[in-house]
Amino acid sequence: MIDIKKFREDPHAFAKAAADKNVEIDVSHILDLDRAVRALKGDMEQIASEKNAASDQIATASDSDKKTMIEEMRIVGRKEDDLKAEFAPKQEELTELLYRIPNPALEDVTVSASEDDNEVVRTVGEKPMFSFTPKDHVELGEALGIIDIKSAAEASGARFTYLKGDGVFLQLALQQYALSIAKKFGHEPIIVPNLVRARSMRAMGYLEHGGHDEIYYLSKDNLYLIGTSEQALGPMYFDKTFSESDLPLRSVGISPCYRREAGSYGKDTKGILRLHQFDKVEFFSVTTPEESEAEHERILEMEEELMTGLGLHYQVIKMVTGDLGLPAARKYDIEAWLPTQDTFRETHSCSTTTDFQARRLNTKFKTKEGKVQHVHMLNGTAFAMGRTILSILENFQLEDGRIAIPSVLQPFMSGQTHIEAK
Repeated sequence: MIDIKKFREDPHAFAKAAADKNVEIDVSHILDLDRAVRALKGDMEQIASEKNAASDQIATASDSDKKTMIEEMRIVGRKEDDLKAEFAPKQEELTELLYRIPNPALEDVTVSASEDDNEVVRTVGEKPMFSFTPKDHVELGEALGIIDIKSAAEASGARFTYLKGDGVFLQLALQQYALSIAKKFGHEPIIVPNLVRARSMRAMGYLEHGGHDEIYYLSKDNLYLIGTSEQALGPMYFDKTFSESDLPLRSVGISPCYRREAGSYGKDTKGILRLHQFDKVEFFSVTTPEESEAEHERILEMEEELMTGLGLHYQVIKMVTGDLGLPAARKYDIEAWLPTQDTFRETHSCSTTTDFQARRLNTKFKTKEGKVQHVHMLNGTAFAMGRTILSILENFQLEDGRIAIPSVLQPFMSGQTHIEAK
């Protein structure tokens, strides 16, 4: 959750920060609940102290005095029960409201509800030039025999696909390429659980404000299918306190991802851009507040190295407050050029959640001076496979229908230079 002490000091700053993310919070009600909870807690602590003192007195009292004192303690005990009964629902409601307060955006983030105000930080590379009319990734993939959406629809429904033949080798090459960059930058590879407990998903900040509806939930087991490796990587650090010398902790998660993708329409629902299931490689970092800014830029640097290595034309976008979501304090997106849509489409995101997830996970570190404080957590896409594959198909297609494989991937595909129909 957010820092309740800071909320008490300047609640309206949190209200404004929430409004900047299109979230409304009832400041007065939260403060009233907070005061009531603290008062009730104080009363219960006072009673507990009285009971402890009375226990010592009863032990040395005469038999006649013991009877009176025990009866008095029964009355105090009933009062304690009444306080607990009043405290529990108020504490639960306060906790729920605090969980729904979003992480405030950092000062350098533009305040806007419209994605039209997202800032283009830079554009890299050139649009591919074709002497023919380029085909979209679905037509290419089906002709090459590497994408089978029709059979997947029969087997599983809309927004699933079978990836076949050289499509599989291309995906595995992308994974190996991503891991080679991750290794160079010191990120430990981790294959994560695909299912996490409700406690874990909530701690990562993905259940509030309709998030539950976007995630596949197994009610019988009270488990969630992850939508990104981040949701399983963060909970590795539940209730842990590190030494400053242990940080940063850098990992790269490998997993399938599952998303409902409710509300997607039009071009987003065609092909393999927005699937209910896809594979992903994800960077994750745990660091100190002082190094958090540099770590965010470092993850973005890794993402851009991956994209420039592939030779894709892309742009880096800095998101406005209304596009950040609950956990992120700042987020960059990378968008690759899609020739058949004549526009850029998102392939990567890169977020700092500052201490927001760490507070919910109770993950801390001890400074060299002995002070204990919360870590900062950051995440970023290495490759979301479907989106990267479709970008490669569309940008590197040849007039004869073959696909030129980017040179950085060829060593991971036994030197293969093209994908062609069998």
